[in-house]
Amino acid sequence: MLERSTQVASFPRRGGHYRVMGFDAPEIAERVRAGQFVNLLLRPGPLLRRPFSVYRVLPGGIVEIIYRPVGEGTGLLAAMQIGDSVSILGPLGRGFEFDAGWRSVALVSGGLGVAPMWLAARDAREAGLRVVWVHGARTEAELNLEWLGDEVVYATDDGSRGFHGSAVAAVPDGVGAVLACGPNRMLAAAAARWPDAQVAVETYMGCGTGVCLGCAVPLRAGGYDRACREGPVYRAADIDWDALPSQLHYAVGA
Repeated sequence: MLERSTQVASFPRRGGHYRVMGFDAPEIAERVRAGQFVNLLLRPGPLLRRPFSVYRVLPGGIVEIIYRPVGEGTGLLAAMQIGDSVSILGPLGRGFEFDAGWRSVALVSGGLGVAPMWLAARDAREAGLRVVWVHGARTEAELNLEWLGDEVVYATDDGSRGFHGSAVAAVPDGVGAVLACGPNRMLAAAAARWPDAQVAVETYMGCGTGVCLGCAVPLRAGGYDRACREGPVYRAADIDWDALPSQLHYAVGA
């Protein structure tokens, strides 16, 4: 885990709903694995850091995040310019694990659940796996059309593009493993279909280091884990989905 003062290096845009911002962070870029996240501290800005999954790693040590301006923190991000300073802490959390014995893997993302999937596709291909990326959103306009792998399947709630229905329902049969990220209700549906799926859960995070206990995840076996330390990636069946709020998203920030 590294804490650095760094600068905004790029902010390409991805349509009207999502934005991508890059930071000059070569040490984090070298270490980060799929499913891990960084915590950003903006000054002036909110008291607590804001967590974001690492979206992509670019040549030259650029670490990218993807976000949607929805609150104070992401609103401030959207107003930043290249060269502006930010404190970045990471890589944090436990990411996805890969097994060459799977032969293939489905990456299932809903909305901003695309956040960890580019790195997941990279790491899966490095493990020799065939990658099927299944991405869903409410409408075609809300889809993120960037993808990496061998096959992509789009799903929309209104049927405006691809499969008419959820990303979980659109996953083809026969994949060796499932990795998922998105709204908690989507992950609960994934857990019901694939108990051994790996899921990146949604919860609020403050410190990102396990101290503040603000990211508690209820476990089916009883008790709680800290998403920032023991997660955010879990075996789907290990989480008590009924006790977890359905609308949070750690990849969004606030």
